Amino acid sequence: MSAKSARSQKPAVGTRPRVARVVARKKTDRRIKIETRVTAAAWRAALPNLTRGASRAVRAALDVAPPLPDEAAAELALIFADDNAISTLNREWRGKNGPTNVLAFAAQESKGGARRQAAAPGAGPLLLGDVVLAFETIAREAKAGDVTLGAHLSHLIVHGVLHLLGYDHRRPREARLMETLEARALATLGLANPYEAPPREARMIWARRAMER
Repeated sequence: MSAKSARSQKPAVGTRPRVARVVARKKTDRRIKIETRVTAAAWRAALPNLTRGASRAVRAALDVAPPLPDEAAAELALIFADDNAISTLNREWRGKNGPTNVLAFAAQESKGGARRQAAAPGAGPLLLGDVVLAFETIAREAKAGDVTLGAHLSHLIVHGVLHLLGYDHRRPREARLMETLEARALATLGLANPYEAPPREARMIWARRAMER
């Protein structure tokens, strides 16, 4: 589906202005700050409730993963871009030509959801990283898979956030764990398990994953 890129690097998309900020509450009631940056207007036109839906997907992903340190708030960024922007990132950070659906840039190194070290007192929130999403590719995949754009976007946000937490799908065992967590997160949003989807959607998911290896 998507591949994590330059895990300890930040995407080269320029200075990150605080365009919009949403505070989501985890089950532990610890604050999660979500910075959203919409660089492709098509996102807002297609999904008027983009920010609210994205916040719910982030929260769902964090709720199914091992808890982050409770000592500090955490922060991540969602960048809603287009195929041109993500193609540039894909080429610069992964050496691959063309767009992909989502890229995740983790701010810290971790593996398999390992607990991250809490920020020092007064150091600010624990930075998780950035998730970049490409409108045209995601819209095409949603249409090809007979799913709504909102549902597919929620899946990819969950997928990207799990990458920020150290999960991956390069090996079969890792992939199964990540798929299980994605399915659990999506279930809390009232969405079907995409890996037990009708054949057309399942083929689309696995074709994308094969391309990203």
